[in-house]
Amino acid sequence: MLKLAWRNIWRKRGRSLFTALAVALVVIFSIFYSGLVGGIRNAFFTSLVSTGGHIQIHPQNYRDARDFGDTLIRNAAHVNASVSSVLPANTDFVEVLQTGGLLEGSNGRSRGVALVGLRQPANLRETFIKDYVVEGSLPNDNDVEGIALGAALARSLKVSLGDTVYMYASGTEGYGAAAYTVLGLLETPNSQATAYTSLLAAQELAAPDSVSRVEIHLADFKKISDNENLPLVKTQVEKTLTSEYSVETWDEVNPELKGYLDLIGPASLIFTLVFFILAGLVVMNTVYLSIIERVREFGVMMALGLSRWKVMLMVFYESLLLCGTGAVFGGIIGGLILWRTSQQGLSLPIPEDFQLPGTLYTSVTIERMFIIVLFVFITGIFAALWPARTAGRLEPVEAMRFTA
Repeated sequence: MLKLAWRNIWRKRGRSLFTALAVALVVIFSIFYSGLVGGIRNAFFTSLVSTGGHIQIHPQNYRDARDFGDTLIRNAAHVNASVSSVLPANTDFVEVLQTGGLLEGSNGRSRGVALVGLRQPANLRETFIKDYVVEGSLPNDNDVEGIALGAALARSLKVSLGDTVYMYASGTEGYGAAAYTVLGLLETPNSQATAYTSLLAAQELAAPDSVSRVEIHLADFKKISDNENLPLVKTQVEKTLTSEYSVETWDEVNPELKGYLDLIGPASLIFTLVFFILAGLVVMNTVYLSIIERVREFGVMMALGLSRWKVMLMVFYESLLLCGTGAVFGGIIGGLILWRTSQQGLSLPIPEDFQLPGTLYTSVTIERMFIIVLFVFITGIFAALWPARTAGRLEPVEAMRFTA
């Protein structure tokens, strides 16, 4: 029956080729689109952890703290030493001190800002500069007079590189006020209300020898699929610390963004399913027309003893063969496109507000490829239901008298 079905679908080569091409295009699109979605999710993941780390250590109940001192870690060096004993050697630690305050330009314009003091390893500092600094540079670790402003903030204050700005942070434990020279401009997710200094400068201003959080950057966690192993690392970190500290993974720190990333996958599957439904309609039309053209032939075959179930099975084979032929060619072409864009990247005009790199590297999981194959099979089955039912209900005598 399979051999007979293969012969039947190529009786009308042009129509069958068009149908197989439609299925192939849907498969190519599905593979590429899945790879693109995977690349976007990985890019979002990389962007989030590059600015906040995979794991963050805070004082316990820091979210509900009413006093600035309750949001501080007083012994960051001891925390780093304790945690590093259970983490890989290539793990990086970033110390951050963040405080709110009023930033004023020499022209009298002022804005409320979040001042972030950073101490980063050299490799993360270079990445941060590459991704976010659009003009000038970041203050170095020993610079207590330099500051980098979000580009939108600098425009609001009407200041530029080399200008002097004044920071006031009342209610803190340091000097509470300082003058800085603008060294750089940045495009960050919150560039309209963020300024960056060295950790030492922020400590002089707000909290000597203290930090707000310690970020743990895991070099081996490069894709969002690696995230499933992160709870285990978090547990190991928690065991090295006392109960006065809170340990959170990146998705616990950013639950809204985690929810958005989780939504991208199902939404893309629904979008892909719509295209497979359209391809299924094309296949169903082709198979149905083929049956109408062979009604008398079916009548003869059934009169000679071919059962209705075998007639229906042959129709299902024809539908599956059409879908399978298109899927094979589509899979080969789509796989080559996916491999090329995963190696060389894909340049897209992504708005700066999304904070994604201009070049995305496609990525698709084995599970997503399995789903695409399953969609092809389901398309072939459902596209054959109506034509197979039509063929199975034919009466041999009436079918042999049929004229189109």
